[in-house]
Amino acid sequence: MVRGAARGGEHKYLAVRAYLADLVTTELAVGDAVPSERSLTEKFGVSRMTVRQAIDALVTEGVLERAQGRGTFVAPPRADFEMRLTTFGEEARRRGLKPGATVLTREELPAPAVVAEALDREAGTPVHHVVRLRTADGNPMSVEESWIPVDLAPDLLADGVPESLYAALRERGLNPTWGEEVITAADATPEELESLQMQGSRAVMRTARRTFGGDAPVMYSRACYRGDRYSVFVPLREARPTLVPRSRPAESAGTVPVQPGRIPEGSPR
Repeated sequence: MVRGAARGGEHKYLAVRAYLADLVTTELAVGDAVPSERSLTEKFGVSRMTVRQAIDALVTEGVLERAQGRGTFVAPPRADFEMRLTTFGEEARRRGLKPGATVLTREELPAPAVVAEALDREAGTPVHHVVRLRTADGNPMSVEESWIPVDLAPDLLADGVPESLYAALRERGLNPTWGEEVITAADATPEELESLQMQGSRAVMRTARRTFGGDAPVMYSRACYRGDRYSVFVPLREARPTLVPRSRPAESAGTVPVQPGRIPEGSPR
């Protein structure tokens, strides 16, 4: 009897979730409010908790978003980026989005130990350090932090931060040819919540990437992407031997390496 009741509750939850998803697809536009919890409770004859679980699932998937004190609304569609060794701008334009960037930090400093290790340099080696807020169609998508050895490109930031760091490296004969990336799921910090204008969700995707030109690392970068605005498309192929680089930064517990080794794949940068 209990098992049957549980199945009935799950069925009602799925019915509410499917109804809301269909509304978003067929009737509502971005920014429109969805029916209130009370009206959904009455319509489906379920508890408010069941309705809230259905809404929570769609918020987590990025279909809906909550505005504190105002209600629940249809969220802008997620940007679906393919895992490739390209710039953020290139991937955004390929998806029909207009990329943008706001420079938060631009400086030269001694490389911290973890950065130096990733770049195969001694700790304290001078590096260019750039932090940018990346947007797509004006919507904040990620905060990106990059380090490039000064000895590879002394004048890299002489005229400001280039629109594309990869393009700037190519112009100096440092063509990024392959990379390795680690992806983790996390909660945003208060600073990231503010920069990314996140409300209702704290979920973010963090990446740490080493970019290589030939056998030498030319850039180390980290990024924090909004979990409610960003999804990743990973093409799969049959298994084949992987060439692992001679050294790589230590991967923390719970991280998932993506496309490691000499494979020209990675997320947008």
